Amino acid sequence: MNDVLSYLDSHREQQLTELQELLSIASVSTDPDRAADVRSCASWLEAHLLRIGMPTVRVYDTDGHPIVYAEDLRAGAKKPTVLFYGHYDVQPVDPIDLWSAPPFSPTIRDNKIYARGATDDKGQVFLHIKAIEAMLAVDGSLPVNVKMIIEGEEEIGSPNLAPFVASHTDLLSCNCIVVSDTSMFAPGIPSLVYGLRGLCYVQIDVQGPNRDLHSGSYGGAVQNPLNALVTILASLKDEHGHVQIEGFYDNVLPLDDEERASLAALGYSDERLLKDVNVKELFGEQGFTTIERLGARPTLDVNGMVGGFTGEGAKTVLPARAMAKVSMRLVPHQSYEDITKKITAHIHRVAPPGVTVTVTDLHGADPVIVPRSTPAMHAAVRALEETFNERCRFAREGGSIPVVLLFDTVLRSPTVLMGFGLNNENAHSPDEHFDLGNFYAGMKAAVRFYTYAAEMV
Repeated sequence: MNDVLSYLDSHREQQLTELQELLSIASVSTDPDRAADVRSCASWLEAHLLRIGMPTVRVYDTDGHPIVYAEDLRAGAKKPTVLFYGHYDVQPVDPIDLWSAPPFSPTIRDNKIYARGATDDKGQVFLHIKAIEAMLAVDGSLPVNVKMIIEGEEEIGSPNLAPFVASHTDLLSCNCIVVSDTSMFAPGIPSLVYGLRGLCYVQIDVQGPNRDLHSGSYGGAVQNPLNALVTILASLKDEHGHVQIEGFYDNVLPLDDEERASLAALGYSDERLLKDVNVKELFGEQGFTTIERLGARPTLDVNGMVGGFTGEGAKTVLPARAMAKVSMRLVPHQSYEDITKKITAHIHRVAPPGVTVTVTDLHGADPVIVPRSTPAMHAAVRALEETFNERCRFAREGGSIPVVLLFDTVLRSPTVLMGFGLNNENAHSPDEHFDLGNFYAGMKAAVRFYTYAAEMV
């Protein structure tokens, strides 16, 4: 293993150059105008995986964006098989004017690489590819059988992944799954995520008059869709952060005393969060600590609103329509389908008269808890602790990775959520970045993980 780790150290310049090349591809999956870029990114990964020595690489077409699959099964039937999952698609870059540099022109500042997809998830995918490259270059083989599935639709809810997995269960069969799309607990402190929140994401459209109206001529007689939308949104939560949708909390799995004590023992710092986001005080559901609210309690947030006149100066318009996007993070045992029905019923119940309201289910996923005592988890703990020289923590994360539940229910293999990003690296925001120290350390941790995973059977 030492020779492999030395290989990684001696090839840092090459690794960084190649990462910059990957990050320069604008693989925004939600933008139809970027479909060619998404496919170009899949082709880039295909060529790169072949170049590093993966014997089997294939790009599978779907009804949407392609899935990249690779495998090296030369370790043989007596060795376990590890399936790596990641995604190469990225979030949109808006608002573009808040970026310090063009989002697809990777730049390096303060030992961080800035670009869309740097930490979510191209940088974390690429460190596994480089770890595999190093083992193949030095040893000529891998300590375990490795399969890789890298999709291009995670940021839009992975609509074509479930049918692909269901129809390729033999191809994807494995002893464990490793995903690097989560965050470390804090700088220098590695962690393994054992809980992910689910997601319910809806769009609310409010239609009023057949055209924009002069607010002086029509105001007071015609319902304003923006006013109606604000009424709807204000009804969703109270001033204490409690969601007001009927039945929203019915199935929430409460935190027991042991888990609350375990989360408290992590030593999470409210002060660090206040400084990170530059606000004077925190806000959330009363009765729970910040660390509990961040990963173990459900949420509801307005993600965007559109309507009326927003340009410079004044225009006294009563808009014809208004729209908002709302997301809810879900916890065990909430159901994405159940919550979608409940928020839809609530919105129609509170909608003011004089407008037509439509609720569209954009996408979602159920929450998931993964076991903490599997052989794969033990291999990951050992790999992280040897790499960072720090005790590994177990934590819940507030985000959603729908594929984890999919793998659990279809492939029935344990998942290891071993991430190397940091929560303040602006994933989904302008100036997304990835700490290069974690990028390089992550490669070494991945080498150790695949090596120790060989002992699982």
